[in-house]
Amino acid sequence: MTVQTPTHAQREQKVLITGNVAAGEGAIRGGCRFYFGYPITPQNDLPEYMSWRVPEVGGTFIQAESELAAISLVHGAAAAGARAMTSSSSPGISLKQEGISYLAGSELPALIVNVQRGGPGLGDVRCAQGDYFQATRGGGHGDYRLIVLAPHTVQEMCDLASGAFDLAEAWRCPVMLLSDQQLGQMMEPVVLPPMSDVPAVRDHEWALTGAAGGREKRIVKSFYWRPGELEAFNRRLRAKYERMETELPRWEEEATEDAEIVLVAYGTSARIARDAVRAARADGTRAGLVRPITLWPFPAEPLRTAAARGTRFLVVEMSWGQLIEDVKLALYDAPRPVDLHWRAGGGVPTVAEVAAHARELMDETRRG
Repeated sequence: MTVQTPTHAQREQKVLITGNVAAGEGAIRGGCRFYFGYPITPQNDLPEYMSWRVPEVGGTFIQAESELAAISLVHGAAAAGARAMTSSSSPGISLKQEGISYLAGSELPALIVNVQRGGPGLGDVRCAQGDYFQATRGGGHGDYRLIVLAPHTVQEMCDLASGAFDLAEAWRCPVMLLSDQQLGQMMEPVVLPPMSDVPAVRDHEWALTGAAGGREKRIVKSFYWRPGELEAFNRRLRAKYERMETELPRWEEEATEDAEIVLVAYGTSARIARDAVRAARADGTRAGLVRPITLWPFPAEPLRTAAARGTRFLVVEMSWGQLIEDVKLALYDAPRPVDLHWRAGGGVPTVAEVAAHARELMDETRRG
């Protein structure tokens, strides 16, 4: 058989970039033309990159005077029909929570990138995953949710950011890309997606683009003062979230078909867990991995399927135990043992210690 060597133009063109830059370039290729942010480590190379890249494609970059100002600028641009984003790291995201609640209450699409760092408080700039509750439970005041996407490679940082605006506009819901220090600052080769041809500002049926031409006026708001009006809005919002819980969950599985123990992890922890699964299997422990890609809506289906086979679970995360609560909720009607392997405050688990933990749990199970 003759194999033809592909031409230069036919080969996949890859660039070596950090996760933070990949998220920014992905967002631009997904149609983002407005970026508003404020510096904080370890996400600073993202706004630095956007400071020249956004104007280069005809967009607007503003380093706001605070995190509160940045999220408010996102609100204004989104209300006008623009694809707008902001980014920060843990304490900065906390400061944005009021504005994020306003975005959700106004049903406005936007992209928010959180490159997590250690906490609580000011903490440090090392890798951590302690913002899971904040991201998946809304984080601000009132009843609402965000679509939360969890990349585990630099390629996914780019791809998920690129598709985030389509998701946000389809559901009129803010999207959070939940990254971490290692993913944000590591470099990997990336195949860039094509550039979107989405206009900088779109005339959505709800967007405040001006009432010229005699069209009916539009109102974007999150304030309902008449008795019963806010409750009716909350019922409608919850009904939308219930549809999202059915239609949006995404996940990846590896070696779960015959697994005696399934590891559950996202982000950097998922990279470690994947290698731990392979190490455990090499020593005779049938381990598998479920990696949630949407942290909300959470993918319960693969966990319930594994539980029906009698599998036990080991959650791997860089927090005291937050992801584990969603795993337990997913298994509430199919209870199985769920254990936790955690590090926090900048501690990163090793492949060897996670694989050893999985083997210990299976040895315990076999002893009965």
